[in-house]
Amino acid sequence: MKYYTSIEDLNKSTKGTLMEALQIIFLEYSNECLIAEMPVNENTVQPYGFLHGGATMALAESVGGALSLFSLDDKSLIAVGVEINANHLLPVRTGKVKATASFLRKGNSIHVLDIRVTDDSDRLISVCRLTNKILKKEEL
Repeated sequence: MKYYTSIEDLNKSTKGTLMEALQIIFLEYSNECLIAEMPVNENTVQPYGFLHGGATMALAESVGGALSLFSLDDKSLIAVGVEINANHLLPVRTGKVKATASFLRKGNSIHVLDIRVTDDSDRLISVCRLTNKILKKEEL
């Protein structure tokens, strides 16, 4: 049994979480790729008015973690982030940013994901890599 069978299920699961606070919405899942978006607003910018790198990282980890969960068929397993890094390439002041996560490696115990974050003009603003460890829930 899968964790999520639809984008609607995934979006319902974000109630009361950081994803809800940052207004992250999952948009599309296909071919082992997951897309989410987040507004650039007073909740996601730093004092100079640019998208905060930490908000970008939260978006990247959210979409990458959810993609790992989407791929698990066994509900006794869970994906936990063990490493994330990013290169922020361009500043963004307004609009929305979109994160597209895809697998670089989908093993039985480790998932490595590539997350590309773009702005409303489809400019690449950040490149992120996330490593998730796949564990049995009782190991936590």
